[in-house]
Amino acid sequence: MTRRVQQKVSPSMDQSKAVIGNNSELDAIQIFSYLSCRDRASLSSTCRAYRLLGSSPCLWSSLDLRPYKFDTSAAESISSRCTNLQALWFRGALSADAMIILQARRLREINVEFCRELTDAIFSAIVARHEMLEILHFGLDVCDRISSDAIKTVAYCCPKLRRLWLSGVREVNGDAINALAKQCRQLVEVGFIDSGGVDEAALENLSSVRYLSIAGTRNLNWSSAAIAWSKLTSLVGLDTSRTNINLSSVTRLLSSSRNLKVLIALNCPVFEAEADTSMMYNQKGKVVLSLISEIFKGVASLFSDTTEINNGAFQNWRKLKVRDRISDEIVSWIERVLSHSLMRISKKNPKEFDDFWLRQGATLLLSLMESSQQEVQERAAYAVATFVVIDDQNAMVDCQRAEAILRHGGVRLLLDLARSPPEGLQSEVAKAIANLSVDSKVAKAVSENGGIDILADLARSTNRLVAEEVVGGLWNLSVGEDHKGAIARAGGIKALVDLIFKWSSWNDGVLERAAGALANLAADDKCSLEVARAGGVHALVMLARSFMFEGVQEQAARALANLVAHGDSNSNNAAVGLETGALEALVQLTFSKHEGVRQEAAGALWNLSFDDRNREAIAAAGGVEALVALVRSCPISSQGLQERAAGALWGLSVSEAN
Repeated sequence: MTRRVQQKVSPSMDQSKAVIGNNSELDAIQIFSYLSCRDRASLSSTCRAYRLLGSSPCLWSSLDLRPYKFDTSAAESISSRCTNLQALWFRGALSADAMIILQARRLREINVEFCRELTDAIFSAIVARHEMLEILHFGLDVCDRISSDAIKTVAYCCPKLRRLWLSGVREVNGDAINALAKQCRQLVEVGFIDSGGVDEAALENLSSVRYLSIAGTRNLNWSSAAIAWSKLTSLVGLDTSRTNINLSSVTRLLSSSRNLKVLIALNCPVFEAEADTSMMYNQKGKVVLSLISEIFKGVASLFSDTTEINNGAFQNWRKLKVRDRISDEIVSWIERVLSHSLMRISKKNPKEFDDFWLRQGATLLLSLMESSQQEVQERAAYAVATFVVIDDQNAMVDCQRAEAILRHGGVRLLLDLARSPPEGLQSEVAKAIANLSVDSKVAKAVSENGGIDILADLARSTNRLVAEEVVGGLWNLSVGEDHKGAIARAGGIKALVDLIFKWSSWNDGVLERAAGALANLAADDKCSLEVARAGGVHALVMLARSFMFEGVQEQAARALANLVAHGDSNSNNAAVGLETGALEALVQLTFSKHEGVRQEAAGALWNLSFDDRNREAIAAAGGVEALVALVRSCPISSQGLQERAAGALWGLSVSEAN
């Protein structure tokens, strides 16, 4: 038998190998952490090693399912990885029904958006299976099918609950509130937002609650509320925004509440009519934050001595080397409720808010976007995207508001956030960039700060919500002649064409915006050639042939019209004519019920008729009869449609056969 010879190896060498192995695994896990949950799951299916790495518990401690269609089959496919899941975000009642399958018994936090169809039964089933819940957040939409009975289920099933936030509940009665007070002894923060009614007297029993928000809640008896809530000995912050609270109730709460430090009353018309700007503090130094007060100075007063208004109050707080836990807790809560109220206000966008937005609202939103809380960042970005819009249908923005964001460094901040990993934040930031870019000065700043490269890169995202908003930004930027070449150089044209094929199965929003951006780019001679080289002709013809949504049809027809509008300077006219089904699709679009679709289709046929080979092919596809019918049916007021239809007939008539 041959002897086995052992090589003598120093302990340090063994240890170094072990460290290298561990470091390699840690590096691989870190790479996985940058991927979306869909990409992690896909990569895990490629081999055994990746499956083991991709199943690492640290990669599945939180899950954001908002961009995805999350149904029972999707839940079953990832349930084995969710045993250690602690935080979950999703949208809609269908997803709520599916999440029960995850068997994520260790969940600490659930965040649900757009839950209008969520019923008591589904809500109760969710909380009953997750008794370790500490945070339960149901918004942005109303939850008007959830009753007080479901809230009682929360109380009995989730004794460790610390934060409860419900939006649009029909009514929160005394029994439900008393159950929370009795069963959830660790409850620190409660929000009953935009509710039909809340038993204000019963709220007195929530003795552990430090932060209470009833923003937007109706039918409150403020005399009773002020008396009851003054007895909440733990209460530090109270949010009464968008209610009809009056000055006497505010005064009573400030004077009688022992530990109350902050009262927020944004967009409270009765209070604002009765108070004045000196109401930022009362004699005891308690802070009132309202539309008529200096919000930054009020926030700064909580943790430092201020002698002048400071628009960097939140930033200064974040930079403090020594911060106490209570101040951190207060400012974090202020960020959450301010971002929510400003988001709500931006949706309605009343004209009387012009002064507020220009005076401090714009800078306030930018400051909130620098928060360490992702939910705050997302809401602030959403508000930026919304408050600048005057007319969504005609893509009109308020230039003063847009340029206020620009003046205060908003473009660079948004572009920095667009590079950050959270896809939910990327989506909201991309929407803000898109809407702001309607203003030519902002569009120029976006381009000069590398924004086009960032958007072109994000257009390749596998996240539907990110892709849709990013493409909207490229659409708006492509309006400017100076930006077309930059989009092409950044690879934006190829990304747009690829995106049409990627999302061709179901997303009208992405496809309309991508076709609209290509239409703008195709108006440029050089860019039109790049569109054709990237496969744009085939992509646009596919949209014109296969999609019934009028927005997609109109932009696809417009893009084809612009592609073939350059005469003999390129070969696009012939290329479109030779594309299978292109001429037939455009002829069929002239019968559309929508004038915009008919007009763009007629314009495309007009441009195509300048090529000898296309004239008789259009006629063979029924183009002559379709255009004659279109001319006969044209309203007198539709001069653009009349011109294009008549022009197409004139172009076809050059052929003797026609």
